[in-house]
Amino acid sequence: MRVLGINALFHDPAAALVVDGRIVAAAEEERFSRRKHGKRPVPFSAWELPELSARWCLDHAGLTPADLDAVAYSYDPQLAIPADQLGLHDPWDQLRQQYAREVPGFLAEALPGLDPGKVRFVAHHVAHAASAGQASPHPDCAVLVLDGRGECGSHLAGHYENRELAVLAAQSLPDSMGLFYEDLTEHLGFLRSSDEFKVMALASHGTPRFLDALRTYVHPDDDGLFTARPVPWATLAPPRPSGAPWTEDHADLAASAQACLEEVLLALAGWLRERTGDDVLTLAGGVALNCVANSRLHREGPFRTVWVQPAAGDAGTALGAALHVAHRKEEVEAMPTAALGREWSVPELRAWLERAAVPYEEPEDIAETVAEELAGDGIVAWFQGRAEYGPRALGHRSLLAHPGRAENLERLNAVKGREEFRPVAPMVLAERAGEIFDGPLPSPYMLFVHEVADDWRPRIPAVVHVDGTARIQTVDRAEEPLMARVIDGFERRTGLPVVVNTSLNTAGRPMVDDPRDALECFGSAPVDLLALGPFVVRRGAVFARSSGPETGP
Repeated sequence: MRVLGINALFHDPAAALVVDGRIVAAAEEERFSRRKHGKRPVPFSAWELPELSARWCLDHAGLTPADLDAVAYSYDPQLAIPADQLGLHDPWDQLRQQYAREVPGFLAEALPGLDPGKVRFVAHHVAHAASAGQASPHPDCAVLVLDGRGECGSHLAGHYENRELAVLAAQSLPDSMGLFYEDLTEHLGFLRSSDEFKVMALASHGTPRFLDALRTYVHPDDDGLFTARPVPWATLAPPRPSGAPWTEDHADLAASAQACLEEVLLALAGWLRERTGDDVLTLAGGVALNCVANSRLHREGPFRTVWVQPAAGDAGTALGAALHVAHRKEEVEAMPTAALGREWSVPELRAWLERAAVPYEEPEDIAETVAEELAGDGIVAWFQGRAEYGPRALGHRSLLAHPGRAENLERLNAVKGREEFRPVAPMVLAERAGEIFDGPLPSPYMLFVHEVADDWRPRIPAVVHVDGTARIQTVDRAEEPLMARVIDGFERRTGLPVVVNTSLNTAGRPMVDDPRDALECFGSAPVDLLALGPFVVRRGAVFARSSGPETGP
């Protein structure tokens, strides 16, 4: 069975393809359109479909729209309730619902040859749940979904047995932990439905002195649900104009909201564990991208294992919807990797470099060349293999640097144009992680934070956040042999089995996806070396040329 999954209605439009129960491809539209998050989550954008990513998924598999058995759309308008009846202030929401009802025709127009009768609506939170429970390596597990909103709710708690979902609880709107965090994001001068991770980072700089006040509006209930009503934020701390300096009040408000969110998550997880008896909890929904909360849930919660979908936000519902529909007909396989996006062959990469007329080299060993550059404190743009699905750079589209230089945090934030309080992450060999970091291991998707061992903090200061933690990615030699060899080479030169990893992009831009993106980013940011497949481009060589003579190794 060939099923194309589509997420489009709110934000992070994406497409995913499942063929004969196997995940073949998945990608976010932003990587093709170069618009961060694909679009804004407003009713007037609901008609915009992930046409580019959908076509790429089909091309990658050698299929046409006519070959599909089903298209799974991650929203069911038949379940929707008018926004005013839900207590939401969105006078144009009926436009969004109309677009959703008409989407089979829109999809058939975007993908010529598609039979609109093959479109299947999948409830938004069921799609989120499937992206976790059906994609995880655990066919029997509990599942918890929390985000801003779906058709008429903001939460789902359930249980998977043999990858079949039983829904045990669902929170109705307007109560929403996702909207609670989005509202604060906007109050703190950041872009809502986009910059919530900045609030999480800012929280580490504050203390939760407003927590008691927030509990009046946001708290768990006794039935596996919660209350989350609008908070009068301005009575606690003044709003921060966009771009203005943040204050202690702002950091303390972020810390209080973070603590409040964690309390609700722990209570929901406790209720779910009592109802299911499961040892494994899988998580999805935008709230599941909060790696600080995930870590507290792993540390203090009742589940032995916590598995988080790498594309936990709305982009992941494209995959979840496809898996949910495919599972009606056949067994589906677990998600093998987050590297489900585009890739280029060596001849294609060489052609891009020739077309760009930049001097490049083809070293004997790209891993050793990059390790040498990093050991010399160079910043490396790393472009290798298939692009990642989800918001985290996992060693395929990354900026790499030396973790032993404290100034590299400020240096990388300057390269990317980011706020100074934002941390960068370490990549560490899986077999070495336990001696340096304390937390859930392995951690291949960078979705938890770990305590950094006291004796390692002064050795890798660039990746140690203000609270002594780091959001790590463990590198398995069998799964990521090239990156493992880079880290090996770096350790031989420096004694450190860790390198800095942050996403290959600049502020406000999607992560680099194709070779053109990589070359543009390299040309516009002070990066020392671009590793594009087996080739390297050195900044000094590019900018030393007065005119364009020959290219080539």
